[in-house]
Amino acid sequence: MSSRRCPKCGTVFTGEARFCAKDGSPLVDVAVAGTSGTTIRKAYKPPSAERFTLSSQRIDNRYEVVKRLGEGGMSYVYEAKDLTRGETIAIKILSPKLSADTSSVQRLRREAGLAMRLEHPHVCKIMRLGETEDGLIYLVMPYLKGELLSDREGKVGPLPVDQGVEWLGQMCSGLHHAHQLHIIHRDLKPENVMIVPGPDGRDIAVVMDFGLAKENRADPSMAKLTATGIILGTPEFMSPEQIRGRPIDARSDVYALAIVAFEMFTGKLPFSGRSAQEMMIARLRGKPATVRQYRPEFPAALEGVLMRAMAVEPDQRYATALEFGKALIDAAADPAIAGRVAHLLK
Repeated sequence: MSSRRCPKCGTVFTGEARFCAKDGSPLVDVAVAGTSGTTIRKAYKPPSAERFTLSSQRIDNRYEVVKRLGEGGMSYVYEAKDLTRGETIAIKILSPKLSADTSSVQRLRREAGLAMRLEHPHVCKIMRLGETEDGLIYLVMPYLKGELLSDREGKVGPLPVDQGVEWLGQMCSGLHHAHQLHIIHRDLKPENVMIVPGPDGRDIAVVMDFGLAKENRADPSMAKLTATGIILGTPEFMSPEQIRGRPIDARSDVYALAIVAFEMFTGKLPFSGRSAQEMMIARLRGKPATVRQYRPEFPAALEGVLMRAMAVEPDQRYATALEFGKALIDAAADPAIAGRVAHLLK
């Protein structure tokens, strides 16, 4: 029988438990001997750089790593095969340089705890949180065969209105699902959206990487992760309130998604500046460019929806991602798009 350990209190549980009965923390899979309720505390030893070269290696004697797919500021992502199920999966592993950093480890564990609650066709879920005996922490996710939205934009340039609106509606639906679970993404950008073939063969959008996701509830343990004055997110897409270090909610994701939409339709960002800092200041003080400055044929009603979503003050934006998605579909006035997406926005 498999065992799972609470990373917070160290208690080991057997059976199907996924969360600690003592403190509610998401449990991690461990390959150690012990009985239910036995507390095991091991000295943490971060993996060496040599150990972290994972290609052609096995993790926990279950996942055979095939190749590295990419890397971010906190982690590496590998393609791997689940030997017990015969499926191709993706594994996200905490970067060795951050493995010994308590807050980084805690954030990755928190990401899994949040994302394991997500179940939506346009959100990439977390299937499993694991930790090897030598302290290697990893997340198991479905392997999505496709390309990043940023790569698609780079290949084809500004997207057709119908295609862009359809994907945006799908993203709004996925985000609304997360928001209903009190989770906000807070780092939406084209690099965090995958374009993959859907069940009917048409490409669909899937929101990825809730690595900076924040549970929208007052929790002292969460507050410790983001000290006052420290801004998490990607500067080009952050909302004004996020730049100011103020509390954020679903409307911040609406703002970021509107900037993603602007780039999808124009290939440019709505605010200009010689540096990320200047662009951040411009969002606090200036007005965004309009899509029709770059695409005169762009529907005026659709442009109006994007402008409202990019309002400086959260109260002036759409209150929910669902409302934003419905407004996009209505403004596009395309029965074909409505037929494919409207059911997701109910």
